[in-house]
Amino acid sequence: MLTVIIAVLVISSVAAALALLLVVAERYIANYGQCTIDINGQKELTVKGGQPLLGALTEEKIFIPSACGGRGTCGYCKVKAIEGAGPVLPTETPFLTAEEIDSDVRLSCQVKIRNDIRIEIPEELLAIREYECVCSDIVDLTYDTKRFRLELQDPPTMDFVPGQYVQFLCPRYKGSGEEVYRAYSVASDPQDKKMIDLIIRLVPNGICTTYCFDYLQAGDTVKVNGPYGEFRLSDSDAAMVWIAGASGMAPFVSILHQMQNEGIKRRVTFFFGGNQVRDMFGMDRMKQFEKELDNFTFVPVVAAPADDEEWSGQKGLVTQAVQREMSDLSDLGDHEGYLCGSPGMIDAAVKVLQSMGMPDQRIFFDKFE
Repeated sequence: MLTVIIAVLVISSVAAALALLLVVAERYIANYGQCTIDINGQKELTVKGGQPLLGALTEEKIFIPSACGGRGTCGYCKVKAIEGAGPVLPTETPFLTAEEIDSDVRLSCQVKIRNDIRIEIPEELLAIREYECVCSDIVDLTYDTKRFRLELQDPPTMDFVPGQYVQFLCPRYKGSGEEVYRAYSVASDPQDKKMIDLIIRLVPNGICTTYCFDYLQAGDTVKVNGPYGEFRLSDSDAAMVWIAGASGMAPFVSILHQMQNEGIKRRVTFFFGGNQVRDMFGMDRMKQFEKELDNFTFVPVVAAPADDEEWSGQKGLVTQAVQREMSDLSDLGDHEGYLCGSPGMIDAAVKVLQSMGMPDQRIFFDKFE
């Protein structure tokens, strides 16, 4: 038995050493020179070879959606790589359908530029812009969640559809030697085109959230690009079930402003969940929306209030509250579901809505990685 364990350890060590050598060779030894990126047969870029396609495009101010900052965990940064991208990697296949693979769709964060490459991207992404902003206000919403108000400077206004997100550029700071992008939903009134609100929850050791919580101050200049995303109200009159947790409230705040601005009278039941009472925020504003919108109902849910916390509202998982509150309806087939939050919460909510008769094509969601 000991011999087997030693053999496994030796093989694992050798494999790790080889992987490290490959990384070092790729980074310091391999020289791919200057390479050309042909975009849609209309635009050519000359870039340094050896870098990820996503990063090369970003440096040239061509912004591809990426909610995970290029770590290969969100699957958003898809482009068509017609020539020169090499074989599809195992890190890409979980995010690509067989049809997408046959159509040359790739994750741009996983494609290394080693030679000239020809790609296709949607024309609307060529119109995505970078915005210089001043952080004018920071408000504590909970012990680990803040609202950041960004006043747009250059360009001075942004048109976005409620539900969309921007990519926030986290600069280098003490403890982080790299610039990274992170995606955050816009939480502000779309009529106010001169500013955007972001609701950000602290991720322990998160590069971008650490910067926002420990370094970013009111008056500082930051950059975002966007807007991105297809998460938005449909054009139907169907009654809606909204489910969110933590910073997943952000796009719904913007959508509620839209409903006020446009006089949208669709029925909405909004379930918002937190683990404890201290995780809940925005209660007063949601109650105000209930007064201002005839068909809006807000249902806050706390999974397990602490012994010293007072809570008279719904308890348990947010999905359990959905089942309880909507049980008087025999079928949700004529409703629409809108979900925003962690992948685990989204997956659980989708299953619950499906079990209550809501078809897949009526369920819309934004997952945060």
